[in-house]
Amino acid sequence: MMKLSYLLIVVSAFAFSPPSHAEGWLDSIKSMFGIQAETPAIPNITDMISSVSESVGIDESQAKGSLASVFNYAKENISAEQFSGLSDSLPGLDSLLGAVPDISGMTPEGGLGGLMDKAANYNTSLKAVNDLKKQFEALGLSPEMIMQVVNGAKAYLHTDKGQKIKEQLMKGLNTLTL
Repeated sequence: MMKLSYLLIVVSAFAFSPPSHAEGWLDSIKSMFGIQAETPAIPNITDMISSVSESVGIDESQAKGSLASVFNYAKENISAEQFSGLSDSLPGLDSLLGAVPDISGMTPEGGLGGLMDKAANYNTSLKAVNDLKKQFEALGLSPEMIMQVVNGAKAYLHTDKGQKIKEQLMKGLNTLTL
């Protein structure tokens, strides 16, 4: 009964106080009852890898390599200053880029793939997309999974703290057409 009285007093005080004094009133009530307020996690690469692995249905090494490829593609399409801000906001991003699959030993394909390789020699945008597809193939993933990985990363970043990171990433991916 005593806690109920306190609750009514606190709620009444906030209801009749100016909005500037009412900020955090729910947290105040929670702390009064001994409930700890949850602190949202800061987005980081380790958690993103796990999240993408789970949401896309790939193993963690494939998630790591595919995210590295996607962020590397984005890095090539935004300014160094923008990427620096992205890297500062997402702990572990710089080290993730070391996981971009090496495609230098891949032999050119025949047919349409070979034609794409030849065309990529004349167009940097086409080369970047072609390299991204090859990096996914090197991981044992189909190029069609690129957008699944991008969507998994966007879903992971769909938080207040991840919003700015997601916006920067999407700026780097705005030229991605598959």
